[in-house]
Amino acid sequence: MADQNGARNLLTGDAPGKTLATHAVSALRQGILDGALAPGSRLRIEELRSRFGMGASPLREALSQLAAEGLVQRLDQRGFRVATAEASELNDLIETRCLIEGAALRASIEAGDDCWEERIIIAHRRLSRLPRSLGAEKFIPNPEWDKLHLAFHNALISACRATTVLEICETLHHRATRFRNLSNAVAWRQREVGHEHDALVAAALERRANEAVDLLSSHYRKTGALVGEALAVSSRGSRPAAEIQGA
Repeated sequence: MADQNGARNLLTGDAPGKTLATHAVSALRQGILDGALAPGSRLRIEELRSRFGMGASPLREALSQLAAEGLVQRLDQRGFRVATAEASELNDLIETRCLIEGAALRASIEAGDDCWEERIIIAHRRLSRLPRSLGAEKFIPNPEWDKLHLAFHNALISACRATTVLEICETLHHRATRFRNLSNAVAWRQREVGHEHDALVAAALERRANEAVDLLSSHYRKTGALVGEALAVSSRGSRPAAEIQGA
């Protein structure tokens, strides 16, 4: 749920069936992905204890897990902070995704059956029905769209038969989501993401592997170019990075 400024409240209430650490991981991850917790901001245990109403141990466990995912950085003897949004990290992330997910998509196209095709069609249809932004005049990340976007990209590569690869791809997707939301804040209306998804689905289902892999790489690199624009705006001091991401 968003407040008047469009920021999400991380106090998500009880989480039946989840440990405290798992609940903290989910809430902190979402706060980082949608920009409520800005790149480079400190994550102080005492403040998080008050915010979540839980002890220090599950919070440290949650922060350590998010550090393993690349969303949080551990500071020597000084706690944790949200991972910074650096152009070098973005470029490395995009090239890694193109290499790994491109290979996974190619393998899925080769091995995919009718069930794989149905997963793609269903995931694509569900995603296409939701808006990317919760705001009409300014970009406010839509957590439900982000969730279905992950499901869509997972469906595309779900027939690659390599569980470890799928897990790596999901982690890379989470790391990329905060960059994508940053690009959306400055170029949300300039991009027809739905058309890019349509073309990707058509190529995959028609088993045009080379085209599908090229479209996937183009999809990610276009995001990279737009994020680069956002980071350039930030470095010129026009608007702080946190303000851009939270817009």
